[in-house]
Amino acid sequence: MVKLYDGGVYLVNGNEIVPEAEAARVEQMTGKKADPAEAKKGTIAYSIMKAHNISDNMDNLRIRFDAMTSHDITFVGIIQTARASGMEKFPLPYVLTNCHNSLCAVGGTINEDDHMFGLTAAKKYGGIYVPPHIGVIHQYMREMMAGCGKMILGSDSHTRYGALGTMAIGEGGGELGKQLLRDTYDVAYPGVVAIYLDGKPAPYVGPQDIALAIIGAVFKKGYVKNKVMEFVGPGVSTMTTDYRNGVDVMTTETTCLSSVWRTDEDTKEFLASHGRPDDYRELNPADVAYYDGCVYVDLSSVKPMIALPFHPSNTYTIDELNANLEDILRTVEVEADRIAQGRAKFTMLDKIKDGKLQVQQGIIAGCAGGNYTNVVEAANMLRGKSCGSGEFSLDVYPSSQPVFIDLARKGYIADLMGAGAIIKTAFCGPCFGAGDTPMHNGFSIRHTTRNFPNREGSKPGNGQMSACALMDARSIAATAANGGILTSAEQYDCWGNVPKHDFDDTVYKARVYQGFGKADPSVELFDGPNIKPWPELEPLADNILLKVCSKILDEVTTTDELIPSGETSSYRSNPLGLAEFTLSRRDPEYVGRSKAVDQTERFRVAGGNAAEKDPALASVYEVIGTIPGSENVNVQDIEIGSMVYANKPGDGSAREQAASCQRVIGGLANITKEYATKRYRSNVMNWGMIPFHLKGEPVDFEVGDYIYVPGIREALDGDLKDIKGYVIKDGKAKQIDLYIMDMTKNEREIVKAGCLINFNKNRNAK
Repeated sequence: MVKLYDGGVYLVNGNEIVPEAEAARVEQMTGKKADPAEAKKGTIAYSIMKAHNISDNMDNLRIRFDAMTSHDITFVGIIQTARASGMEKFPLPYVLTNCHNSLCAVGGTINEDDHMFGLTAAKKYGGIYVPPHIGVIHQYMREMMAGCGKMILGSDSHTRYGALGTMAIGEGGGELGKQLLRDTYDVAYPGVVAIYLDGKPAPYVGPQDIALAIIGAVFKKGYVKNKVMEFVGPGVSTMTTDYRNGVDVMTTETTCLSSVWRTDEDTKEFLASHGRPDDYRELNPADVAYYDGCVYVDLSSVKPMIALPFHPSNTYTIDELNANLEDILRTVEVEADRIAQGRAKFTMLDKIKDGKLQVQQGIIAGCAGGNYTNVVEAANMLRGKSCGSGEFSLDVYPSSQPVFIDLARKGYIADLMGAGAIIKTAFCGPCFGAGDTPMHNGFSIRHTTRNFPNREGSKPGNGQMSACALMDARSIAATAANGGILTSAEQYDCWGNVPKHDFDDTVYKARVYQGFGKADPSVELFDGPNIKPWPELEPLADNILLKVCSKILDEVTTTDELIPSGETSSYRSNPLGLAEFTLSRRDPEYVGRSKAVDQTERFRVAGGNAAEKDPALASVYEVIGTIPGSENVNVQDIEIGSMVYANKPGDGSAREQAASCQRVIGGLANITKEYATKRYRSNVMNWGMIPFHLKGEPVDFEVGDYIYVPGIREALDGDLKDIKGYVIKDGKAKQIDLYIMDMTKNEREIVKAGCLINFNKNRNAK
């Protein structure tokens, strides 16, 4: 079904894969000697990155994007950061959508206050504003902004428009702030991996099935981590562009940097039908293109898939699961126990009824599931049938109002409603835990993007726990037709009857504020009581003392665990208010520990003796005085901050709050074996925290211990490869070896300045 190649490959004439070890064949086929350095220029990705790189060095890129996009969880903080850094207007098209905090999940006015802030910001700075319920962020960008050869930056991790020939990247807000200040996105040239699609999907196989098959094959191996996935091969043209969009958006779950697809007549038709024929350009690899790896996918062999809790890579075919229910579901229960840590109970074996799996909820929604094609296929399945009046329920969220309008005009909405499905407006809530949370111990199947712990909205800390699995809309609809008994779409023969989508942008013309190039400085920003500026942060000292405030030894720590999603997202315009939720569903004591460290540091900065605030520091300072080279250090000049250790933090969301929430309550560093994504590491640096790696295992320190790192500013000017730290405990100092992966010149200066805002203020003052 899916094969991973060892090492690099050449793609010849767009259809023949030649492993690098067999490079002589390339010369036989083309008459040209195989040269990886030259042939890598033949990829689609290379040509797009080259066109957007403002430096003359393709090894270290400095990218300027064509457009940007954010939603209402992130745009307030980004604009506040850019304002504080001197921004006067948006220098590129910036789309502000309102598809996450669309509901007043916590009561009060704070969500709508954020929306009004966004509208006034669009008017003041010249932005594009999409009101709540009109379109989810990525569907709007597909319909109105993406185009062949473009690059788009978004503050949502699922910023992926590769099926339209656009290289899109999801990053933390700091990177968007840099673009608003006409700075660049700085990154080493990424590897490019070919995703070679062959064959044709069966009619009952949907885009989620293909995506899960790929994710299951590559994620745990890190095969495409921080690389570009380039979709090539004859199989691309066996799928419509709308279908391809559903595969493409899920590439985020592989931890790749970006994606791009070869384009064809269907891409051209999609853009033309959306009123943008000039955005089409044929994109294909050169006659000889070199890739750093290759994922071969036989589309014809893909079967309906399911990703069980608690990760999109926990994949099985539905047939495999149904044939081994007890054995497979028992593994889910074991993982649930580990996640809940005794605070809640989640079971799966009790959901087996007469040898079949009973599901409590189905959701088809968002940028992955709410596409026109998916909803039509679900309606075709459920026409004339019933979801039943039992515990199972089905909710369907079309991804935009233009999609909704067309579905309604063609009768598909009536078909779904007649079967008992609930139809809702464009909203991302089910995807991040702010809508349709199942009952306690409930199990949900979803055509959305993620099934991380608590992502469906449960709260283990309060004894409430549910879970969700990812499936394609076709199999969800088949399950709904059986009253919630897990069913593969392969059991039915009703697929493939999808008429052409008739896109109507009337609602966009009526409701979307198009303000790019029309900045009006006289407009006052709306300022609700929950909208707060970023607190001031101090620059990095020469020597630092880190208190270990959390130590997480899980294989992976997601951004949803670092800062929970769901109703907490309503506080995202209030940095200190949101910070109260940091690690709350993973390490509830962390916030109190870190705030205590922060209070000690503030006392020190104000001129007080830190040891008076925290008596334990007196003995720590004594030990520091015995460390060679630190005998004469004035301990009152040592900056004190909290630290989080995690083996592999940052899988998932791009939102910067995963780092900023640590920082505003005293965070000064992360120590880790490996950062799960580039975007989380960027967030750590943009918020002035040091992205340490640990050589060896984290056996020398525990929560409550102190780690002293002398000469850190000097180390940031060096090669970063060998940084000495000292664990201070039991009256002794034990050396540990730290290092930092390469940082750009500006990244080093940002950390030394204390955060990106300080860096920009310092620069503007010169």
